[in-house]
Amino acid sequence: MYVHVNAAVSVDGKLSSRRREQVRISGADDFDRVDRIRAAADAVLVGVGTVLADDPHLTIDEADRRVQRLRNARSENPARVVADSRARTPPDARILDDEATTYLLVSDEADDERLDALRDAGAEILVAGDADGRVDLTAAFGALEAEGIERVMVEGGGELLFSLFDERLVDELTLYVGSLVIGGREAPTLADGEGFVDDFPRLALTDVTRVDDGVLLSYEP
Repeated sequence: MYVHVNAAVSVDGKLSSRRREQVRISGADDFDRVDRIRAAADAVLVGVGTVLADDPHLTIDEADRRVQRLRNARSENPARVVADSRARTPPDARILDDEATTYLLVSDEADDERLDALRDAGAEILVAGDADGRVDLTAAFGALEAEGIERVMVEGGGELLFSLFDERLVDELTLYVGSLVIGGREAPTLADGEGFVDDFPRLALTDVTRVDDGVLLSYEP
């Protein structure tokens, strides 16, 4: 599976404010770039924190791109995937509408009643837990590949991104750095989680491009 992480951060590396509310970091040109990446993906992956904070839709905005996918015998929108170990996704979340298939990656510790409610709301449940009650991303990606998903776009948040880097599952990173400062020691960063103290993941810078009023950095492991 090919995993493309895409994110937008402030100059000081924050994904959003300490309130964990959505902050507009980039502009129209970057939004269009993100839409193109979505259109090329088989699935879009986020963590449950992003769902709870932003209630994203995660569908393709540009109609022509949806039409082109249909012409290529693909679904109109990529599948939506949520890493949600304890099944905290609300049954009325926007990602559970009928615009695309939605998979929830859960652990063995997810509550059965919540899972039933989410299935009733339209979610496909994939159980892939580790010994700590979290989602085993390597196993989860194997389950997604069995569903025909080969290319995944990851849109956050920081806990999920840290786990992907920790398990060395990232094939490409595109990072938009906007021209604003958010600040705050409690504000989420690109890679939260436990953090690394050694064996830091190393990236190779492959491109630098000015977009809107910021800079797009492209990396490979």
